[in-house]
Amino acid sequence: MADENETPQVDAAPEAAVEAPAEAAPAPEAREGRGPRGGRGRGGGGRDNRGGNRGRRDDRRGNRDEEGGEELIEKLVHINRVSKTVKGGKRFGFAALVVVGDGKGRAGFGHGKAREVPEAISKATAAAKKAMIRVPLRDGRTLHHDGRGHFGAGKVAVRAAPAGTGIIAGGPMRAVFESLGVHDVVTKSVGTSNPYNMIRATFEALKDQTSPRSVAQRRGKKVSDLLGRGGMDKGEAEATAEAVTE
Repeated sequence: MADENETPQVDAAPEAAVEAPAEAAPAPEAREGRGPRGGRGRGGGGRDNRGGNRGRRDDRRGNRDEEGGEELIEKLVHINRVSKTVKGGKRFGFAALVVVGDGKGRAGFGHGKAREVPEAISKATAAAKKAMIRVPLRDGRTLHHDGRGHFGAGKVAVRAAPAGTGIIAGGPMRAVFESLGVHDVVTKSVGTSNPYNMIRATFEALKDQTSPRSVAQRRGKKVSDLLGRGGMDKGEAEATAEAVTE
């Protein structure tokens, strides 16, 4: 009887030793599941998220964005770091200035503030889309006449140019005309170089732009009659009037 009791005990020991690793096998899977919640997992996720934000921010600069069935050109003109002094110290954020246009005579500008750069750009873009204005273009490439704009210490002058001139403008003003769809224009900025004042002065000059068709409708005359007073021949004035009205 003693021998029979000892034999099962010897045989049971290897079975327990073999089964023990099988029961402990799920432990590595549990550790793998806890891994992403650990500090190392958070660090990796943070790097991926920051990289993704940088990519989206670069794509928003000057590239085309299609929202609501309308293709728009977005230009990031200026971004500035701002701070607000509170009881506990200073809170830092970012302010973005964005110009938006469809390249066919409509453009607008907006600015936004946020704690992060992508959010500030999104706010500025949304504000620019709500404040878009329409500017009449001659032949779809230049302005109809000269204009001047003034806002604060910024003064700008815009002038129509013949084909092939290009956009003679710098800084914030170039972004406005590129998003507007103007290909030939000559500009001059006098006074401040503050991008906010320059943009506002440029839009003040663009708001005064009119077309021969709108002037003729307002005065109850034909476009050819208005153009004929500028020294054009009757045939040339009629041909130009047909091109304007198309």
